[in-house]
Amino acid sequence: MRLSTVILPIYRWHDEGREVWRRAQELGFHAAYTYDHLSWRTFRDGPWFGAVPTLTAAAGATDRLRLGTLVTSPNFRHPVTLAKDLITLDDVSDGRITLGIGAGGSGFDATTLRGKDEEPWSPRERADHFDEFVPMLDQLLREPSVTWEGRFYVANEARNIPGCVQRPRLPFAVAATGPRGLKLAAQYGQAWVTTGDPKLFEAGTAEQSVAALRGQITRLGTACEQAGRDVSELDKILLTGFTPGNPLQSFDAFVDFAGTHFDLGFTEIVVHWPVQDSGFALDTKLFERIATEALAQFG
Repeated sequence: MRLSTVILPIYRWHDEGREVWRRAQELGFHAAYTYDHLSWRTFRDGPWFGAVPTLTAAAGATDRLRLGTLVTSPNFRHPVTLAKDLITLDDVSDGRITLGIGAGGSGFDATTLRGKDEEPWSPRERADHFDEFVPMLDQLLREPSVTWEGRFYVANEARNIPGCVQRPRLPFAVAATGPRGLKLAAQYGQAWVTTGDPKLFEAGTAEQSVAALRGQITRLGTACEQAGRDVSELDKILLTGFTPGNPLQSFDAFVDFAGTHFDLGFTEIVVHWPVQDSGFALDTKLFERIATEALAQFG
């Protein structure tokens, strides 16, 4: 059982950023992730820094904390340039990077690089790109030279020497709930990520959410079986903040929530680093108590 955090890339490094990431390590989190977006929801008109430079700085400010994206998507990334950044980041961190990767959504990432008259990709188009993005990135991170001519992406003798510190490549945590994404998680993932069922967030119940997550894990198991893998090989990561209720309303509420979801089969729970005056506002003392004491409740 692991407890991790996601730190929004909103902090000026020399004002608060360095100390936030250092504090995450001091609190004993397994990993600290950051979102890989061009901008995001209500934070659009405020500070928002790039994920890769932020993680590079965090790698220099820490020495034990695992680091990663949660998640990167094809919405504004190309596999060749992303692979180069990831190999560099894995080297700087001495092998502490996990790539969270997903198909992307319909927010600002989907529209920022498109003309005013261009429609963002449909869910099917996002899934189509994801189907090609993941295996190409897998190959780029494993092999010193890659030539690829696909439907969406091209590489001509792309060089990636010396490759990742982690072998055969840094781990993928694949965010997926649909059949195509779960198939990619089963084939290429070292971990699987979910936020639950978005249809239940505002009007659903905790019981309905647990049932939905149980169904997702069952479908992941089926995808793994079809891929010739044991589902137990994959870590199962739950990013909190998008399921009914508020598991961070008290220490006991979080312990109950964590116990229920560990029992479902999740191996890692991720909580948002507090951001005051936002949907992620939380008393700092409560957050730090959860970070340092919650896992001890499970023996």
